[in-house]
Amino acid sequence: MRLSIPLEQINGFFFGFKRGRYFPTRRFPPLTSEEQAITDRFHRLYYRRLFSKATAPSEVSWLGHRVLKCPMDMITYQEIITETQPDLIIECGTKFGGSAFFLATICQLVGNGRIVTIDINAPDDPPKHNLITYLTGSSTDAAIVEQVKNMIRPDMRVMVILDSDHRAAHVRRELELYAPLVSSGCYLIVEDGNVNGHPVFPEHGPGPQEAIKDFLATDDRFELDTQRERHLLTLNPGGFLRRKGEAASA
Repeated sequence: MRLSIPLEQINGFFFGFKRGRYFPTRRFPPLTSEEQAITDRFHRLYYRRLFSKATAPSEVSWLGHRVLKCPMDMITYQEIITETQPDLIIECGTKFGGSAFFLATICQLVGNGRIVTIDINAPDDPPKHNLITYLTGSSTDAAIVEQVKNMIRPDMRVMVILDSDHRAAHVRRELELYAPLVSSGCYLIVEDGNVNGHPVFPEHGPGPQEAIKDFLATDDRFELDTQRERHLLTLNPGGFLRRKGEAASA
């Protein structure tokens, strides 16, 4: 017999939930050339089987919703959210809405944070969650940016995820617009830096990694946190940027 429990009661099960005190601190050395070659081969295999076509349904899900994310990256996201406790996560690029739903459930579990997700196309039947706000429009449109800024209070901790148009010029413009919104100690994550041969989709042309390289050369407020790539397979190589300042919440 299937037991159906109202959402309000499910939320009640987490009343008094407290995050643990274990935050990984071990520093991993860079991969050797042989290790990197092995990782790249697996990366290409994984991407070819699950993510080779941007319009194809993802074979990854979270609580029954499609998610265009690598499971290793999802683990990393929950670690970052748990450690840094952002009050607002800005996601550029919604697609199915599954990643926004994933982020919202993590925020719900840790008892802090909400999501605003932006896309030029409104998703069909997106996941419903009271911590998600859906905005339709370009992430670089002045009206959208202003709407997002109006959601931020001075005391808020803000995290940003860029996962929309992956062409270098667009990513660079998003970095210019959204980097100033990220709080000290919080993360600006640029997704899909694996395209343009890093190591997949070589025909893509300049993309996120090229935009990041240009951004970091001209903006010293952020540092690349390669330790967030310790799970080896990430679709965001070189994309975990931490704003300098206070340490992650302990």
